[in-house]
Amino acid sequence: MPKQERTKMSLNDRAKQFAPFDALKGLRTKLRLVEYEHERVEKGDVSEEKAKKISDILLNLNKKQVLKVTYYYCGHYMELKGNAKFDIEFNTLDILGKKIELSDIYDIDVIEN
Repeated sequence: MPKQERTKMSLNDRAKQFAPFDALKGLRTKLRLVEYEHERVEKGDVSEEKAKKISDILLNLNKKQVLKVTYYYCGHYMELKGNAKFDIEFNTLDILGKKIELSDIYDIDVIEN
C-alpha cells in the first residue's frame, strides 16, 4: 500500500490552533464590569480649605498652567492632567476636551506654570 502524502498546514492555520481559547465568551468583560461597579464610592464633601484652594486656582488660571484635577464621575474619582480652560458662564472646567462640572471637582493642583 503506497504512503499517503500529507498536505502542509498554512502558517496562519497553524497559528490559530495555538490561539487562546475563551470558552465563555464575554465572561472577562462581564467580570470587569462587575468589578468596576463594586468599586463605586459615594461622592465626598469638599472641605472649606480645599474649596478655597480650588477657587483661587481657577480664578487665577492662565493658559500655560498644567493642572492635575481630581473629580467625581459615575461613582469613581478620576484624575486628569493637562492645560485647562475655566468657563465661568457654565461653571465647567475643560481639561483635555473633558468638561467637568465645578461641583464634581474634588481637588486641583498646579503642576507646571
